[in-house]
Amino acid sequence: MFIESLVVGAFGANCYLLKCECSGKGIVIDPGDEVQRIIKKTRQMNMQVEKIVLTHGHPDHCAGVKELKENTKALIAMHAGDLEIVNSRLLRMMLGIKDNTKIEPDELLVDGNVIKVGSIEFVVIHTPGHSQGSICLKSEGILFTGDLLFSGGIGRCDLPGGDQNQITESLHKVMKMDPSIKVYPGHGPSTTIEAESRGNIYLDGWV
Repeated sequence: MFIESLVVGAFGANCYLLKCECSGKGIVIDPGDEVQRIIKKTRQMNMQVEKIVLTHGHPDHCAGVKELKENTKALIAMHAGDLEIVNSRLLRMMLGIKDNTKIEPDELLVDGNVIKVGSIEFVVIHTPGHSQGSICLKSEGILFTGDLLFSGGIGRCDLPGGDQNQITESLHKVMKMDPSIKVYPGHGPSTTIEAESRGNIYLDGWV
């Protein structure tokens, strides 16, 4: 699997492009903005986008979904817990995002689902707290955490759908994983479980 990342939009969200090196098929995770730039990168990678996966329904991670689907015909997958907020005009206004495009997922994910495109395979881990439908995507040696865990930080829980008790439980779940796992967060640079267990001050007293 080949992984490429793009930082998109005013909130600097990470959009990940994952390509199966055998089939050329791939997944786009969290296309939050700058869709034409994302499409340009997929063409440079010679990648056929089969699926669009959302780690959660906040607009800085999904505002570009409809345009990307229209251009690629890829299927949209997300957790049902964020169906209420993914099209929330109030939340978009709170974050200063003017786009009101309606997102209609093709597949509703639940904990334990397996996402497979070509040789790419991920297990869905439901990790609510930042939002009710927040998920992580786990493959061998890697974990996409959305806005649950960052390098040196954790997700906020004061937006609609957030819950401090839930995010604490979700962080416990993730931090028990193999320390060598590489973490690809929704914002900022990649890290590892070990690095965050040793140096993330926001986890003091949480996990």
